[in-house]
Amino acid sequence: MTERGSGSRPSGARPPARRPAQPRPSSRKPVKKNRHWLRRIIFAGIVVAVLGVAGFVIALALTTVPTPNELSTTQATIVYYADGKNEVGRLGDTSRRSVSLDTVPAITQKAILAAEDRDFYNHGGVSPIGFARALFNNVSGGSTQGGSTITQQYAKNAFLTQERSWSRKIKEALLSIKLETVSSKDQILENYLNTIYFGRNAYGIDAAARSYFGKSVDQLNLGQSALLAAIINSPSYYSEAPNNGQLKGRWKYVLDGMVSQGWITQAQADNAKFPDINRQVNANRLGGQTGYLMQAVKDQLVGQGFDEQEIEKGGLRIITTLDKKAEDAAIAAVESQGPKSNTKGLRIGLASVRPSTGEIVAIYGGADFIANQINNATRPFAQAGSTFKPFALAAATEQDFNLHTMWNANSPCTVNGYTLTNYGDRSFGLSSLLKATLHSINCAYVQLESVVGVDKVADAALRAGIPSSTPGLNLDALDLTFVLGTASPSGLDMANAYSTFANQGMRSSTSIVKQVLGQNGGLLYEYAPTLTSAFDSRVANTVTYALEQNVEKGTASTTRSLARPAAAKTGTTDGNKSAWLVGYTPELSTAVLMAKEIKGLPVSMSGTGGLKTVTGGSFPAAMWTAYMKGALAGTPVAEFPPAPDSINDRWNCADLSASNGGTPPLGCPGAASMEFAPGGIGEAGNPDGSAAPGVTTVIPNVGDSAPTINNKPGKASKTPVPAPTPTPTPTSTKTKATKAPTPSGGDGAPGRAG
Repeated sequence: MTERGSGSRPSGARPPARRPAQPRPSSRKPVKKNRHWLRRIIFAGIVVAVLGVAGFVIALALTTVPTPNELSTTQATIVYYADGKNEVGRLGDTSRRSVSLDTVPAITQKAILAAEDRDFYNHGGVSPIGFARALFNNVSGGSTQGGSTITQQYAKNAFLTQERSWSRKIKEALLSIKLETVSSKDQILENYLNTIYFGRNAYGIDAAARSYFGKSVDQLNLGQSALLAAIINSPSYYSEAPNNGQLKGRWKYVLDGMVSQGWITQAQADNAKFPDINRQVNANRLGGQTGYLMQAVKDQLVGQGFDEQEIEKGGLRIITTLDKKAEDAAIAAVESQGPKSNTKGLRIGLASVRPSTGEIVAIYGGADFIANQINNATRPFAQAGSTFKPFALAAATEQDFNLHTMWNANSPCTVNGYTLTNYGDRSFGLSSLLKATLHSINCAYVQLESVVGVDKVADAALRAGIPSSTPGLNLDALDLTFVLGTASPSGLDMANAYSTFANQGMRSSTSIVKQVLGQNGGLLYEYAPTLTSAFDSRVANTVTYALEQNVEKGTASTTRSLARPAAAKTGTTDGNKSAWLVGYTPELSTAVLMAKEIKGLPVSMSGTGGLKTVTGGSFPAAMWTAYMKGALAGTPVAEFPPAPDSINDRWNCADLSASNGGTPPLGCPGAASMEFAPGGIGEAGNPDGSAAPGVTTVIPNVGDSAPTINNKPGKASKTPVPAPTPTPTPTSTKTKATKAPTPSGGDGAPGRAG
């Protein structure tokens, strides 16, 4: 027997069963732990995702579309010429002018989409890939490239700041998605096109089209559209170097994008031409005449109650009364006919109005608004000289002093203690009032004024349109120098005053603004002239007849080359410190003036343009004629109304002398010398009508009989109304010393005396 425990095994016995291997504890426990944490991570991720989505939904729900910032809503006010098409300029710091999407050609819209957001009509406001890239770059400090959709760009420009940060990017994304829920795609694209910057201070597609191509957006072609789309990527760079290779490469990129989207064919892209780009005007946009015109428009609107902010930023559409052809003619006339030498301190102004309406059709305010903002056409600074004589003629005609009354025209002369000379100290003997007008005879006109009354002459000037506030008018202390034009009206005031004669005695208000339209096209203002009867048509037409004769054979004869009916008067002042030509046709009344100032003080123009003496018949007449030719070119020749029959009236001086005790009255041959003792001149010439001892007093005093012409009874006409004799009552407080002879007020063409 074999003992138990020995190494032998009984025959036929089964081997003992092997116990299965036990798993190692160290290997099972970590597996359970890893699975536990994996479940936690997944759960946490789900929670975070849910919370993120919930937070995004809440954030989106709480996001409101704010009011667009001022930069995105500010629109330039556009000022147009009278045709409503040609721009004078734009008011405000921006050139933006919003347009509706249907105004933008479809090809232009597609070009913008190809450059900036080809998937615009398919996404919900944000491009996830582009947004993630931009967010990563901003957080990591990389480049600040955008990848923004058009909606995001608009949200940033219209509602946010230009800050480059991830927080602004998140706000931009939220706002973009929100915008897509409250606005249509077309509305977002329209807003974008009206706010995006294109360089050259041009905000919006229409401003860009005008700046780069000089046309409105609706006229853009494929090549031009692609170029503007290309510029958006880097407007500052591309707008400064518009013809470099980089811009052409970007332009080609836009065209290729349009082809890839099926918006144009390859043939269209191949045939597209890189467009010519207008030269950028780096000079101030108010340079040249523009600033004078724009400031005049702004001043009038402010005076009519428009708010300055509304004018500058309200996107108004202002249609002026300015005629582009006339304005161009004004500039050309001054540049071609004005003096070229010895012009330091020289100021030239031109103003032209339409007599029937007072519409200002042209202004020349100076060589350059940027160099000098003082408008020489609207500023009252130059003495008017003999251009004031027609006001005396009108006042005399009202008192029935006709053009054939006779006056002592010798020089020098003394009237009421005032000693003066004619231009060039030339004597003309006994001269008719018409001749005195044609030769601008000072002595005759001062005598006429003395008997008509200085107050009546001043009143005629005011009624014609000279403002009572005119410097030097001195309405409270009138004297006989008034008719010689010692006052300093503006060129515009003189043009309007003469237009009263052109309009047969009807004075019109003036305006440089025809219409003002709001952003929505609503009419905010429309000019309607205010007409006032200033003179009887007989009086006005008599003045016109005399000034027509002055053009034919008087001091304004250098304007005859206009070759159409015209009436004009020259003016040259004491010391040759100013020279004028004021005249009119039935269509336009225009004043041209010249004066010199050094450090704000008037100085002589002697030597200007090579002339020893600058008269109204020299440079002013040449500029006036050139302007009127250009402004009226292509228009039918208009005629003045027929001269009144009264221009042929003559006094029966024999009867007048007999009724005056044998003494011929002023206006008749043989009238006593008009030399008075020194004394004050009141506003009415002679308030009490009394005569000073030792003074010859002449008072026209006639009945109602008709005058006699060539010793034959003439037709009935009004006879001179007795006027207060300008004989002063001497008082110690108003006595004036006799003035030295002065050539003030005379004028003429070069080489012409008087």
